[in-house]
Amino acid sequence: MKKILGILLTLVALYGLTAALGDGFLGAYNQEKLLERTALFGILGIGVAFVIITGGIDLSIGSVVCLVGCGLPWLLVKQEWPPALALAAVVLVSASIGLIHGLLITKLKLQPFVVTLCGLLVYRGITRGFTEDQSQGFEGGFDVLRKVVTEKIPVMGGFGIPWTWMILLLVALVAWIFLNKTIYGRYLRALGNNEEAARFSGINTDRMVILSYVVCSLLAGLGGVLFVMDVGSAQPSDFGNFYELYAIAAAVLGGCSLRGGQGTVVGVVIGAAVMQVLKNMINLVTWIPTHIEFAVVGAVILVAVVADELVKRTMATRRRKSQVR
Repeated sequence: MKKILGILLTLVALYGLTAALGDGFLGAYNQEKLLERTALFGILGIGVAFVIITGGIDLSIGSVVCLVGCGLPWLLVKQEWPPALALAAVVLVSASIGLIHGLLITKLKLQPFVVTLCGLLVYRGITRGFTEDQSQGFEGGFDVLRKVVTEKIPVMGGFGIPWTWMILLLVALVAWIFLNKTIYGRYLRALGNNEEAARFSGINTDRMVILSYVVCSLLAGLGGVLFVMDVGSAQPSDFGNFYELYAIAAAVLGGCSLRGGQGTVVGVVIGAAVMQVLKNMINLVTWIPTHIEFAVVGAVILVAVVADELVKRTMATRRRKSQVR
């Protein structure tokens, strides 16, 4: 609880401030969209948290979202694939991307930053290639199916909980169990804390790194499916742009140390909520310029990294003092 108390209080304060300043913030439609966006970016954030816990990074998330988000309607509408086969294909592609990243990082010893930065460019380029840079959307029966899938669970009056929130809760539960109740979760944390010590203790560190990137890409692929179902169409040139920044910000705000070894699933979800409330504030509060959104995201990540570094140094100083005593 102590690990997430700070970010939880930040969320409550930010929510209250936006409610007071933002016109229409508490409206049913806006709250539904806020829940929906929190769920979608929360799924991406949980995925990248697996990688960050191992001490890695994945900058290709937005492009994987684009590849899947454009690829699914392209397969269904343009190639006339059955839905089950199209979904299986995007799942396979997502897992393969994570596997390739993991192998390049573990077997060729390439830096995660370089590998995933190249992936960011390659996957979007591939998407713009096979779609001929044309917007992809659902048509006919597929659009009807999309609307059914994205229906909300009615709660009261005109307010409903998006199905994506239910999916987030399921993903979060599975991730929490994996990280906290299985030996492999302890392996991931040990790897992030000290890879060499983890290897000497008998942990197959290469396998764990590969697993983390596969999980990250699979959840990015799931995000791509949900994002395109939410909006109904995807433009290859900008669909998923900068989504990796929101995912990384959610993970870092939620307690994932960029040095590795630390991170909580609940914290990541709260971090995603903070980012979405902050974005909502920028859009609704009239005196805040809407075009500074990315500047705010960058500042939030910087503040989180600085805070993480200061906490690390404080803890190290306390440990040294206790050892001297």
